[in-house]
Amino acid sequence: MTIATGDRLPDVTIKTNGPKGPEDLATGDFFAGRRVVLFAVPGAFTPGCSNTHMPGFVVHADDILAAGADAIACMAVNDAFVMDAWQKDQNAQAMTMLADGNAEFTRALGLDMDASGGGMGTRSKRFALVANDGVVEYLGVDTQKGVIEASSADAILAHLKG
Repeated sequence: MTIATGDRLPDVTIKTNGPKGPEDLATGDFFAGRRVVLFAVPGAFTPGCSNTHMPGFVVHADDILAAGADAIACMAVNDAFVMDAWQKDQNAQAMTMLADGNAEFTRALGLDMDASGGGMGTRSKRFALVANDGVVEYLGVDTQKGVIEASSADAILAHLKG
């Protein structure tokens, strides 16, 4: 079942990069007590994710934070080393990179997809959400290949400015 507006995010341990490399991160702790924008991509360094999706959040990071978000996070079903390299490549230091390498959080959200036809295995659907103290207040999922609308930085800004 796919997560929906009003649902509490599941508490799953994923990875992020710390000063000494990959660190465990409990999603329950990460989202607790603050308003977080999370956007997820099918894969770091893939064309749509690198050329369109991520750049929108990099360009609008200050606006998103000024509109009421306490943090911005980017997630992919990739490992923490890939997410760290992609963060540097995209100049995305304003956000926290979340590595859901085994797709456990993605599956718990019900937003996983089978990309094995393209040799990519299990991946995340392209989505963005706003969670306030771990409760989803906005969820935008893009279902058409190559279309970045409901999960875009512009859609998030429109929601935040409401």
